Amino acid sequence: MRRAFIDVIGTLPTADEASQFLADQSTSKRSALIDRLLARDEFADYWAMRWSELLRVKSEFPINLWPNAVQAYYRWIHTAVAHNLPYDQFARQLLVANGSNFRVPEVNFYRAVQSKEPLALAQAVALTVMGARSGKWIGGMAGFFSQVGYKATDEWKEEIVYFDPAKTAPRNLVFPDGKPAHPEPGQDPRAAFADWLIQPQNPWFARNIVNRVWYWLLGRGIVHEPDDMRPDNPPANPELLAFLEQELTGAHYDLQHIYRLILNSQVYQMSSLAPEGASEAGAAQFAWYPKRRLDAEVLIDAICQITGAPEEYESLIPEPFTFLPEGQRAIGLPDGSISSAFLDLFGRPARDTGLASERNNAPAAEQALHLLNSSHIQLKIQQSSKLQALMRGAAKPRDPIDRLYLTVLSRYPTDDELKVVAGYFQPVQGNKWPAAVDLTWALINSAEFLYRH
Repeated sequence: MRRAFIDVIGTLPTADEASQFLADQSTSKRSALIDRLLARDEFADYWAMRWSELLRVKSEFPINLWPNAVQAYYRWIHTAVAHNLPYDQFARQLLVANGSNFRVPEVNFYRAVQSKEPLALAQAVALTVMGARSGKWIGGMAGFFSQVGYKATDEWKEEIVYFDPAKTAPRNLVFPDGKPAHPEPGQDPRAAFADWLIQPQNPWFARNIVNRVWYWLLGRGIVHEPDDMRPDNPPANPELLAFLEQELTGAHYDLQHIYRLILNSQVYQMSSLAPEGASEAGAAQFAWYPKRRLDAEVLIDAICQITGAPEEYESLIPEPFTFLPEGQRAIGLPDGSISSAFLDLFGRPARDTGLASERNNAPAAEQALHLLNSSHIQLKIQQSSKLQALMRGAAKPRDPIDRLYLTVLSRYPTDDELKVVAGYFQPVQGNKWPAAVDLTWALINSAEFLYRH
């Protein structure tokens, strides 16, 4: 249950959600839970965050979209995820868009590249929708983007991205699979490329996105890294990748169909405990669920949810705001330029390149020290009105212990844990608040809390 909450909506279950799921005797409770999670508002928040990393949604240096354009672009992504826009339509809209960066949000795809040269645009397209960093064909693919034009307007920081027929396109355009392209006279060659790309038989398009979704949900791609599709980096399980690809095209590019397939699979429900004698080959075949540290945004949101203490976010860019409203969740931050010391410390990606490797979830001593010793975390716990209310509402001696475990770890304490914790609470008599503070601090610093498992 906790795994699904974190992987699907980037959010911890509440104590009530955890206790209700644990008490549910239905044999279909897992699939019912997945359906509920896919329908929640947080699903769009979390997956818009994932797409914003890939699409480099950021206001300033080295990606200069500017705040107004970022807001428009992020809203378009969020709406597409919330409404489950078929993936072929999503990709085509990105590739063929023309218009103002403020009024046609998709054109920001071409502005979120550090160079406006056709080769740089082709490389960004290959990485985003084909999962490829390189290939002999990328140079030839640049011709499809050689007539992308840019022009300013009288409105500050507005830019028009458009098909410019005055620019010269190569005479002999060739698709990455080696087939010649024959755009109609006056046709935007991007449209010809997009039409080729989204065909069900295309060897890059569907397999790239199903591999990326698998990576997002399981921490490791069938082709790994997920943005390194090339002949000498074959899939660990070709049959699995082909199956998911066929499922996506058969479902008319419905990505939620792929989420359901993966989340309901036995593979996704495997234990996170690697068996004795586990090997790299076993990991590549997903013989266990990979343990991974919580993403920076998910971690700070979880701590804020547990304590009821909001985090403050601000932007150094003075438009359209400097400070975000109280209660803003990190998974819902629209702009990569809006950050915090915590997010930077815990490896939030810079959104500069679109590469999956930009996110750094490797544990570091500085992170452990921050969670253990910082006034930032200590004050959230010590001054938590939410935890104090939990303590006051306890009817039985073990109620606050159960509620704290459910709130932080999404489970009840074991008998051994209960003996230790109950003994710690007992001598305090009337005022159990210091013990509750210490227990919450200990649970937040446990590997069980800090990792997906």
